Amino acid sequence: MPAMAQREVPVGVAQADVRPVLQQLQITGSVTAARRARLSAETSGKVKAVLVEEGMRVAAGDVLIKLDQEIAQLEFDAAGARKHQADLAVQDARRRLREARELIPQASIAESVVRDIEAEVAEDQAAFAAATAEARRLEALLERTEVRAPFDAVVAAKLTEIGEWVSPGQSVLALVSSDEVRLDFAVADDYLGAIDDSVRVTYRVGLGNDRSYEGRIATAVPVSDPAARTFLLRVLPQDDAPALVPGMSVKADVQVPAGRDGVVVSRDAIVRYPDGRSVVWVIVEADGITTVGEKRVQQGLQFGGLVEILSGLEGNERVVVRGNEALRAGQPVRITDIASPAV
Repeated sequence: MPAMAQREVPVGVAQADVRPVLQQLQITGSVTAARRARLSAETSGKVKAVLVEEGMRVAAGDVLIKLDQEIAQLEFDAAGARKHQADLAVQDARRRLREARELIPQASIAESVVRDIEAEVAEDQAAFAAATAEARRLEALLERTEVRAPFDAVVAAKLTEIGEWVSPGQSVLALVSSDEVRLDFAVADDYLGAIDDSVRVTYRVGLGNDRSYEGRIATAVPVSDPAARTFLLRVLPQDDAPALVPGMSVKADVQVPAGRDGVVVSRDAIVRYPDGRSVVWVIVEADGITTVGEKRVQQGLQFGGLVEILSGLEGNERVVVRGNEALRAGQPVRITDIASPAV
């Protein structure tokens, strides 16, 4: 049938291109906390209250555990009384010194008596300073009967219960930061030299979640595991990322340079047949008529919605990416839209 007599098929096309080829690595990792802490008791005592459970979110400064404060409170109160008594002694000595000095012009008091009172003032001031320092020390000890969150976090483990006796340095809680998380992956060390902060990373979280999010490479730590010949790739999620909890599994695609340029087309341009052929339909312009021609191709690497073409195309063709499911060689087509080769 003549070409003009055949029905024109509407198609979308994109330009084949020659560009650096990327290798897409599929890796699996986990969400980790930027900060972890095992909180310890700073003083010995009996646990009076545990105010949190595993999984609870806490804010910096929140009281998480209280130790029995009775003895510490009594000692602090006694120190406060001693400080007050020392303050009164200083005030009384200063009053007597002031009165004594007023008598000096009248020769009604010996200078030695004035010097004795001055020495008494200095002694009482020193006693007041010592009492103040002791009160502060006991206040600090009293504050240490409360274990507080050092940062916004999630309680990962509760390591003590009410009634237990704890000692200084004994771990009582484990926290992981809730506001800063990272994505950690173990990557074969063959790719260490090819990965830098310009490499594109997309990741997916959770089972059955096909939505991908962009990540930014924070660091690549060489020789993370010499036995497994892997290195640590640490990725930071972007602002539009879903809520991430430490321990969640995450899958990522990392596009690293393959070290060569190649012809690439949109993956939508590839038509695969049951006999194993892979075909790309190209636009043919002749005598004012637009038709399509069949190009059998050999595929290479796939990355970012593109497919490397090892043979069959030159890189300057327009290829059909929509409406190519049932084309025939020489069939007239009508181009309805032109897309970028990159998806």
